[in-house]
Amino acid sequence: MAAYASRTTLGGVFPDRLRPLVQVTADLSDRFRSAGHALYLVGGSVRDAIVADSATPFVTGERDLDFTTDARPDDIEAVVSGWADAVWTQGKRFGTIGCRRNAQIYEITTHRAEAYHPDSRKPDVAFGDSVEDDLSRRDFTINAMALRLPDLELIDPFGGLIDLSEHRLRTPLDPEVSFADDPLRMLRAARFIARLELEPAPELVEAVRQGHARLSIISAERIRDELDKIVMVPVPSVALWFVVRTGLADEFFPELPGLAVEQDPIHRHKDVLAHTLAVVDKTSPDRLLRLAALFHDVGKPKTRAFGDGGVTFHHHEVVGARMTRNRMRALRYSNEDVEVVTELVNLHLRFHTYRLGWTDRAVRRYVRDAGPLLDQLNELTRCDCTTRNANKARELGRRMDELEARIAELRQQEELDAIRPDLDGAQVMDELGLTPGRDVGRALAYLLELRLEDGPLGEEEARRRLAEWWKEQA
Repeated sequence: MAAYASRTTLGGVFPDRLRPLVQVTADLSDRFRSAGHALYLVGGSVRDAIVADSATPFVTGERDLDFTTDARPDDIEAVVSGWADAVWTQGKRFGTIGCRRNAQIYEITTHRAEAYHPDSRKPDVAFGDSVEDDLSRRDFTINAMALRLPDLELIDPFGGLIDLSEHRLRTPLDPEVSFADDPLRMLRAARFIARLELEPAPELVEAVRQGHARLSIISAERIRDELDKIVMVPVPSVALWFVVRTGLADEFFPELPGLAVEQDPIHRHKDVLAHTLAVVDKTSPDRLLRLAALFHDVGKPKTRAFGDGGVTFHHHEVVGARMTRNRMRALRYSNEDVEVVTELVNLHLRFHTYRLGWTDRAVRRYVRDAGPLLDQLNELTRCDCTTRNANKARELGRRMDELEARIAELRQQEELDAIRPDLDGAQVMDELGLTPGRDVGRALAYLLELRLEDGPLGEEEARRRLAEWWKEQA
């Protein structure tokens, strides 16, 4: 397919873009050459060096560098030992030796071909001597290019350079073969389509539609990591639509295609799936915020009901939070990630429960409920408005502006971000003559309610009201 030789010297073609890579790899390539081995830079660093704006140079230590070589793992380890500041060999049985020198991470892998058995999550690895054979086992043609060091000879046997220029996504081998080698590549395809604005080849799309069930052999952790990368591309909806329309989502996130229900079946208004992906696109590139946007309406299909007033989704935030927790746990997200995203889903309608204006007590309760997620919650609330009704959108924006202004005012007057009772447990026990126990907790809860309702009381007033409350309890 290539209209040029599969081996091309790039030294005079992209000198500014490639110079930083040459500089950071010079010592390493010299060591391999002295040992009688060839060394090639491969993967995303080659692709991005070609397509990147030369005004945005490679920065040492900003990204890991991947290499392939005809040297065997023991030889790789011998070459980098004494040169690298640290060497790790966890991937040695797969042919990979990792190392670090200064701030730069290097991963060097013996030329290889790998294939998955139909029922296995682990690849069988065979080492080889041909860089072209190694490149044939790569995921996509745009990543199946290698830069021989230090002479900057580009090895491009599958036309990746042309595919980059024509914004096309293809696999080096037949897509069925490539995806059989590693089914996660089907999900990676979605990310590259969105990130690099590529058009997938028809045979690639069809292979995903026919083979998406094979994603089930991939570990939840690898799928989770790829989903995280997808939500962080500039326009995640492009990738997410691909995931839904090809059936990939059915294998790891079946709730997502399940959102394709209309919010207003009579007037054919935007369905929940289209709305959800629009919200994800609107949020800033904060991984957990975008995951919350992706999950925020996941409870709507289960809570949809029809009445005289039209369709309703009562308590979908509560149901959605539970569904979010279950799905994120299935994808092996950390407990911290699960708690943040689940809480944002649970709170995403909280703003709309305050319809009578932002009184001091309403602001205090909103801020207390949001806790450290306040800024993310506010952004999610703003982005959740995708209506085409300009008046409705303006009204929501006005109310959000009013809320944020009131928060700023109260922050100047009170310790709004750390709302707590005016008395602590020791002071409560001193005032009421109590020992540690349930009654102290009840008293602190009462004082917290006073703090939320009336603002800071001061110690003297708090003691007076506490004494009155305790007398009533008795």
